[in-house]
Amino acid sequence: MRKRQPPTVVSLRCTICGKEYAPADAAYVCPDHGNEGILDVVYDYEAVRKRLSPMLLAQSADHTMWRYRPLLPVCDDSPAPPIPVGWTPLVSAPRLAGLGGVARVFLKDDTRQPTGSLKDRASALAVMKAREAGASVITTASTGNAAAALAGMCAAFAARCVIFVPQSAPPAKIAQLLAYGAKVYLVRGNYDAAFDLCMEAAAAYGWYNRNTGFNPYMAEGKKTAAFEICEQLGWKAPDTVFVAVGDGCIISGLHKGFKDLYALGWIDRIPAFMGVQAEGSDFLFRAWKEAADPLHFPPIRATTVADSISAGLPRDRIKASRAILETRGAWLRVSDARILEAIPLLAKNSGLFAEPAAAASLAGLLAAREQGLVSPTDTSVLVVTGNGLKDVPSSMRACEDARIAPITVDPSLADVRRTAGALFKE
Repeated sequence: MRKRQPPTVVSLRCTICGKEYAPADAAYVCPDHGNEGILDVVYDYEAVRKRLSPMLLAQSADHTMWRYRPLLPVCDDSPAPPIPVGWTPLVSAPRLAGLGGVARVFLKDDTRQPTGSLKDRASALAVMKAREAGASVITTASTGNAAAALAGMCAAFAARCVIFVPQSAPPAKIAQLLAYGAKVYLVRGNYDAAFDLCMEAAAAYGWYNRNTGFNPYMAEGKKTAAFEICEQLGWKAPDTVFVAVGDGCIISGLHKGFKDLYALGWIDRIPAFMGVQAEGSDFLFRAWKEAADPLHFPPIRATTVADSISAGLPRDRIKASRAILETRGAWLRVSDARILEAIPLLAKNSGLFAEPAAAASLAGLLAAREQGLVSPTDTSVLVVTGNGLKDVPSSMRACEDARIAPITVDPSLADVRRTAGALFKE
């Protein structure tokens, strides 16, 4: 594969040993550490300042993630996908602020992305990098959202992709993959098994590998949500950011985004990150509690209703752990019951319908309040990463658990009156 040099990128730095590589010379990871040697993209911020500023952004007519192109590792002439990705709304949610015990809550609504999840940001970048490299096939492993995002972006670009997902992935997510025309392998095993098989196939056939926690550019796509949050808040960083965490790439990407803006002097601080993990998929929470090195912490057996954050061995665990430690944040562990409770709670108090993993950010805020980790003066952002239509059975289960159910009536007003209760007395 041929490689080209993005104009503002200086190098790729190993997150373990700090060794740096020219982008044109680097593979996906630092060869001294095998697949664990995740690389971080290093920018020339002075070069970025010459091409981008808050004033220029205020005048930009590009309302997609590509408005931040000088802060992304793509060449100037690389065409973006023909469907718009990014620049999703930041929704004020005062009722949730009351429930969470903070002054203000904003919801970063990435349910509105083209394929319904934040993963579109990374997949759009992946397709562009694959095209820059001259790759003919792109592949990824996923519990569903990253796969759907890649399949959708490949369909937009008329590119070929091969997807590996656990056989247990929600049917709605599998339907997306098939509709987009991806070649789909349902793996008899969990996400970690699908990931390992995808890695093996990519190496064997020379496919472009989009996998998070391996491809250094995926966090770069996801960090654009942090850029948007700060711009939408008038270039002010929130106090806390709550994000559900599985593999760790979203939280590490958001952390990188805030660090970029701080390095440029566009914000005066970096928010504290609150990483939310499901009780049955809590690798990073456990490692943090034990003050253990996440690189060498043993894998766990992950089981959770929130399939999008189910990972027995988070692949981006080094950078995810640093997001918490460097910002003096915390890891929060919430039960599946709390995650399911958060789906209708989020929906009826904000109008946003989220899948379990996306609603976990709200469950995390409520847990943080119980533990005294947030202040009544805080501005908190909850990253809502995926649409509720991704997993309708879980949403139905959540409503049933909350005793929210439809009422069956005869086709007569009298029967409506009979069942309406207090509704007509208001």
